[in-house]
Amino acid sequence: MSVAKPYSLDLKRLRQARERVGAAEAPQAPENGPSEINPTLEVEEVAWRGLLEGGGHGEPQAAEEPVYAGVWLTPAGNLQTAELDHTRLLALKIVADALDPIDVARQVGVPPMVILDALDLAVEEGLLLRPPSLLVRTAPQAGPNAPQEFLRADWFTLQWHITQACDLNCRHCYDRSDRPPVALEQGLAVLDQMAEFCVQRRVRGQVSFSGGNPLLHPDFLTLYAGAVERGLAVAILGNPCKRTQLQDILDIAPPGFFQVSLEGLEEHNDYIRGQGHFQRTMNFLELLRDMGVYSMVMLTLSRDNLDQVIPLARLLRGKVDQFNFNRLAPVGSGSALAMADPEDFRKFLAEYALEAAGDPAMCLKDNLFNLLRQEQGGPPLGGCTGFGCGGAFNFLALLPEGQVHACRKFPSPVGDLSRNSLAEIYDGPEARRYRGGPEACDSCGVRAVCGGCLAVAHGAGLDIFSQKDPFCWLNEPSA
Repeated sequence: MSVAKPYSLDLKRLRQARERVGAAEAPQAPENGPSEINPTLEVEEVAWRGLLEGGGHGEPQAAEEPVYAGVWLTPAGNLQTAELDHTRLLALKIVADALDPIDVARQVGVPPMVILDALDLAVEEGLLLRPPSLLVRTAPQAGPNAPQEFLRADWFTLQWHITQACDLNCRHCYDRSDRPPVALEQGLAVLDQMAEFCVQRRVRGQVSFSGGNPLLHPDFLTLYAGAVERGLAVAILGNPCKRTQLQDILDIAPPGFFQVSLEGLEEHNDYIRGQGHFQRTMNFLELLRDMGVYSMVMLTLSRDNLDQVIPLARLLRGKVDQFNFNRLAPVGSGSALAMADPEDFRKFLAEYALEAAGDPAMCLKDNLFNLLRQEQGGPPLGGCTGFGCGGAFNFLALLPEGQVHACRKFPSPVGDLSRNSLAEIYDGPEARRYRGGPEACDSCGVRAVCGGCLAVAHGAGLDIFSQKDPFCWLNEPSA
């Protein structure tokens, strides 16, 4: 005669809960209104840990405190079971009691991002049901048969150039105009607008501080802290700094990433960015790694450094978390440099993609990588912003005095925050026009994740609203 295990009763209750929940209909996220707790969720209080792990994990262990076991059905119809830890329980309480996540973060004493990430995780797991984002690609810019995951953006990024001051004098700089830095009061009002916009559009928001060099702004730390306090993700597009300055930033909150630039190997890079810049940047990448900051290196690709990109990527292997390149847009000082030859660039893309297969830090960011993927029968990539050209879709650039552009790499004005709100600018006719991109791309099978590069097309003297990226090789003879 078998002897009942001490946890048998709890295990039986969980099995019965699984049977009940498994027989339910899959829930659907609400179309509007606040987030909801998954109506299929059943929570059982048990006295044992490890009841949900199944065989192969040893015997369940008696718990010192009650364990809350959750059983639920996801919108996709998958039956899920998990011990509801403090993070999951807090996410459920916030929704059940209609609490403000920012207020909760203050009470708990953590950055708002921690609470917002917990809510996102609960939505991802299906514990919470959230109305969908309102940033949606529509026809014809969605393209034919576009995968759904590339049509709705859950994040919106504001690349904020808070100052034109810079400690470099790069030969390819696209804007050396004399603009005053954003005033502190004005800057805090911008952050309020950004936070409000993201709530209204049901998206998470990121502020990428840029310049010039944003670290040279006299109120940088205050603006950075202001973004963090409002629940916005933060990133820095800047130049190398000292350990003490980086520590001041980390004392507020770590950035999602710190991006610096290199333009090739040392000789060419220092020709473009100034003597000694290469070694300073390499030293700074070591500092970022030492202090646990996610690092990114960006390269502006031209005819002169095309053959240095892969050697640089190899040199950076193990030293940087992410390596990207953008094609040169011949604007501003960059108009004195030459874009790569389109045929050479096509061959380069294939070589880069092959190299990147063995180097996870090398990103396939350029939208035209999707042309290669299409030829090879592979699944599409997100492209430049995760949604192809994200200009005025899930991305906007803001200049110090309030001008808003679809993309910072070329003149693409869509409004001015001194006259209109961010929401009004986003919904305005100019933003919609840039968001639409070139008509020549509307029937393309990879339209939703491509659209080419408007800045490159502008630099080549094309009509960006009708003509496609001059580097696109679709409908052209094979090499």
